[in-house]
Amino acid sequence: MPRWCIRLDPSATDGRAIFGSPCSLVNMANHEGQGSTRVALNERILSSMSRRSVAAHPWHDLEIGPGAPQVFNCVVEIGKGSKVKYELDKASGLIKVDRILYSSVVYPHNYGFIPRTICEDSDPMDVLVLMQEPVLPGTFLRARAIGLMPMIDQGEGDDKIIAVTQNKKNENKSVKVNDFLPAEDAVKAIEYSMDLYASYIVESLRQ
Repeated sequence: MPRWCIRLDPSATDGRAIFGSPCSLVNMANHEGQGSTRVALNERILSSMSRRSVAAHPWHDLEIGPGAPQVFNCVVEIGKGSKVKYELDKASGLIKVDRILYSSVVYPHNYGFIPRTICEDSDPMDVLVLMQEPVLPGTFLRARAIGLMPMIDQGEGDDKIIAVTQNKKNENKSVKVNDFLPAEDAVKAIEYSMDLYASYIVESLRQ
């Protein structure tokens, strides 16, 4: 069975990891003259890249999609108007019930995460998708970032991306988000989380 590797390009200044083609040998040491370090992917990542799993993990197996970081796939955890706090169970990939909101508040819009990203709290990047209709938990959709809500949760960064669905025709509209950072900051935050996720995979494999 072929093994996949991550190739770390020393010439890249942004620390990106490049997912390469199948390789037969695994070498975690630097080699003079090769100009790169190869790290073998574990079976979990290998499985998601080489074949379709019966039970796909929405965080790791679902691609972020073309157009990222401006446009991306978003997995919905909580539907608009819900009083049930659903969240991703990171071990199984299933959507679990975390708690019930007993107060009068509800989730104002569809809430979920961006696959193949990670934040400082070790969770994927959160997204609030502005829509008129609720979406079922576990569904994924295409979304476009329009803003960023910086947030600190128990001392850790837990920023929220504000987005709209990609199929909404808003190219000719002027978007203004009061008290939020502009879309450029959201794009930078998503791009950073993508790079952080690649580093997280490499460091996990080294342990």
